[in-house]
Amino acid sequence: MSNWSPETLKRFDAADDLHVSPFRGDGTTPGTPTWIWSVVVDGDLYARAWNGRRSSWFHAAVEQAAGGIQIAGEQHDVAFDEPGPDLNSRIDAAYEQKYAGSSYLPPMLQDGPTAATIRIRPRTA
Repeated sequence: MSNWSPETLKRFDAADDLHVSPFRGDGTTPGTPTWIWSVVVDGDLYARAWNGRRSSWFHAAVEQAAGGIQIAGEQHDVAFDEPGPDLNSRIDAAYEQKYAGSSYLPPMLQDGPTAATIRIRPRTA
């Protein structure tokens, strides 16, 4: 269950500026911010790696399970986890709606990026 407020999710859903910074191997130093697309589905924030599971930010997010994001002019400490494949069709639909008309959309719906989907949740201390 997400702990994002409905107002925060609304801002995230409208934003096109998610920068993700999973921690580096030391577990405390944020990595270089990477701009990625994001969508909101069922009260959670999701992102996909364009280069699939070999993407360095995705690999770090899975390995470290924490880091930070910048979105809608806000910074948040976050936790990362991989959702089950049962959500892929709803996440696909959210990408199709939010990024309709973009030439970058069709590749984001292919096996590589769909296999590299990450859920982003607020991190508690």
